Amino acid sequence: MRGVRFVALGDSLTEGVGDPVGAGWRGWAALLAGGLAAESVDFTNLAVSGAQTRDVLERQTPAALALRPDVVSVVIGVNDTLRCTFDIHAVAARLDEVYAAFTAQGAVLLTACLPDPGARLGLPGVLARPLARRQRAVNAVVHALSERYGAVHLHAAEGAWLKERAMWSADRLHPGERGHRQLAARFHTLLMSERLATGAPPSPVPEFPAPTRSASLLWLATAGTGWVARRCTDLLPQLLNLAAEELRHRARGTSGRLDLRASHAVSTALAALTVTDRPPDVA
Repeated sequence: MRGVRFVALGDSLTEGVGDPVGAGWRGWAALLAGGLAAESVDFTNLAVSGAQTRDVLERQTPAALALRPDVVSVVIGVNDTLRCTFDIHAVAARLDEVYAAFTAQGAVLLTACLPDPGARLGLPGVLARPLARRQRAVNAVVHALSERYGAVHLHAAEGAWLKERAMWSADRLHPGERGHRQLAARFHTLLMSERLATGAPPSPVPEFPAPTRSASLLWLATAGTGWVARRCTDLLPQLLNLAAEELRHRARGTSGRLDLRASHAVSTALAALTVTDRPPDVA
């Protein structure tokens, strides 16, 4: 009899960036895996740094379905908000297809809403607000679809942990070891409450010392600079356009229209899924 099979899908957060162990990353999903069952757990991490919902749908999902997981985590969406191609209708359609595929196979589905990257980076308000609006849209879609498919959903977009510097790595976008441990422990608590986990909870106590300030500065000056450069090449031109639109609406006193437009886009995206997935009438 095989043990519990857990497959993790997503981007750098699930890959484990911010929680280095040896020459690689560990992360919240690996920490959670050991607590899913008292017996053996077969863990596979398919998450890749930079992945978007399209990558999860087209590349990671087929590989994960072939493994027939008992538990599958799908935590994705931040990278979509950081691209000029952002489209909440496409994000919703992709996530709907991914969630449906795993629940049809009988897997326990884990999802999470995520913090706003603009706030984590400390961007000026005129630049941060458009990104925050996008992340709220993604979170609203994830909330709705998680409820629709009966997912075990973690509310990670808010809470005191966001303001605790010790929870975050040098780049301020990814959790450090302590933050990854908190995510793992919170998922474990949710699973225990549903009687879906039988192993010991992940320890919240860090195994390794936090990076020194000099190590953090070195990361920001090397890998961190490269990360920002890659994102800015794609996002910056559109982000400047979004900021200009933000300023125009603020000058006219119509900033609320941007929020209403974003809310309407989420509603229509979810409504389109409802229409598409409605079973045919029986004569």
